[in-house]
Amino acid sequence: MTNQITIQALKYGDLLHYEWNTTLLEKTDSHVFVLGEYGRQLHHYTKQNVFTIENWTIEYFSFDSWFTVSADVVGGKIQQYYCNINQPAKMNGNTVSFVDLDLDYVQRKGVWMVVDEDEFETNAMKFEYPQELIHRAEQELRNLKDLISRKEFPFDGAIEKFLERIPK
Repeated sequence: MTNQITIQALKYGDLLHYEWNTTLLEKTDSHVFVLGEYGRQLHHYTKQNVFTIENWTIEYFSFDSWFTVSADVVGGKIQQYYCNINQPAKMNGNTVSFVDLDLDYVQRKGVWMVVDEDEFETNAMKFEYPQELIHRAEQELRNLKDLISRKEFPFDGAIEKFLERIPK
C-alpha cells in the first residue's frame, strides 16, 4: 500500500467535483486520516480551475458516517475545522471518494456555523436529490452538531494527535 492517497469529492450522480493528493496517516476498516501538504494543488473540475492550498490539513474520511473533517493547521495549531455533509466515503485502491451533499459545518475563530445552505437547496433541485436524501443530509447535520458538542470521535483529540506529523 502506498502512502499517497487521492481524495475525490463528487457531486450527486458521481460527477467529479474536485480532487487533491494527500499522504496516508491512518487507515482502519471504518475511516482514514490523511495529511494535506502545504502547497498542494486542488483540481476543481466544476470551476475548471486549479487552486494552490497554502496550509497543511489533517483530514478525516469515514466509511460509515455522513461527514468529513478537514482541520486547517497553521503554526502547529488547528486554525479552523471544515466538515462536509456527504454520503459515506469509499476507498478504491489509493483513492478515497465521497459524494458531497453541499451542507457544511465549519468552525472559524472558535465559532461553529452552518454554511452553504443555499448551495444545498440549489443542488437538491439541480441534481434532483431524492426527498429521503434531503432529509438524511439535514439529519446528519444535526447528528454532526451533537457529536461535536459531546466531543466524540473524531472530535475527541483524534485529529490533534496527528499535529506532530506536520513538519515545522
